[in-house]
Amino acid sequence: MMKHFVKEDSVVREIWGKADTILFIFAGAAAEFALNKAVDWLYFTGKLPADPLGRLFSTITYARQIVFSTNDAAYAAIDQITAIHKHVETSRNAQIPDWAYRDVLFMLIDYSIRAYELLERKLTSAEKEEVFNTFYKVGARMQLEGLPTNYHAWEIMREEHLKQDLQLSDFTNDLFKKYCEHLGVMRYYLLKQVQALLVPKVVKKLLSLGNTSLLLPVLYMYKLSRIIKLQSWLRDTLLPVKYRVQIKLLNNQNPLT
Repeated sequence: MMKHFVKEDSVVREIWGKADTILFIFAGAAAEFALNKAVDWLYFTGKLPADPLGRLFSTITYARQIVFSTNDAAYAAIDQITAIHKHVETSRNAQIPDWAYRDVLFMLIDYSIRAYELLERKLTSAEKEEVFNTFYKVGARMQLEGLPTNYHAWEIMREEHLKQDLQLSDFTNDLFKKYCEHLGVMRYYLLKQVQALLVPKVVKKLLSLGNTSLLLPVLYMYKLSRIIKLQSWLRDTLLPVKYRVQIKLLNNQNPLT
């Protein structure tokens, strides 16, 4: 019998099987990506600034492929991600630092938890450990150095990374400008409000995201909309029309079947 990379009854599958949660994960990650001191690597190929939403869905596809696959298929997807990054390193004749890879894994852990807890419920300590273990296995397969070995150690290292690896730069300002261009003014405003609710304090401060209370009524309406079956309508307002089909496909807890 084939073994799955993530257990079928794991909360990780629940988190990554809901379109709403996934969108909130990447709203938070989009904010922090823009501040990372290694964000210049994301600009090197030109693909991120040219199509930030397209890159978002590409990243989502890889993450979900890993979460919902067998071990062999998940390892193949991780190896492909590693090969893509190695190609970029060869083209630039430089090496992406391990801390930058760790930062990405740490974002996926953190925002998976933050988004789910914001939209659904608080996770137990065991469930948080499940989230950590999933992305730890990704990092281990990528042969990253210096990974924490449990959730508690990750919490400590996460705080250190937030203090050391973030800065407001020209890349930050340019990337947010690109977000606005691709989303439009109203959706861009909503994105920043979601980010204000999700991100750690240091990210919020660096980006001057302001008072989260502005979005709280919208969040309550968002949760209510699921009860009265309007969530798809409300969710559709957050992204341009051409992405709506892709968003609906995310709302599946077993996309590979």
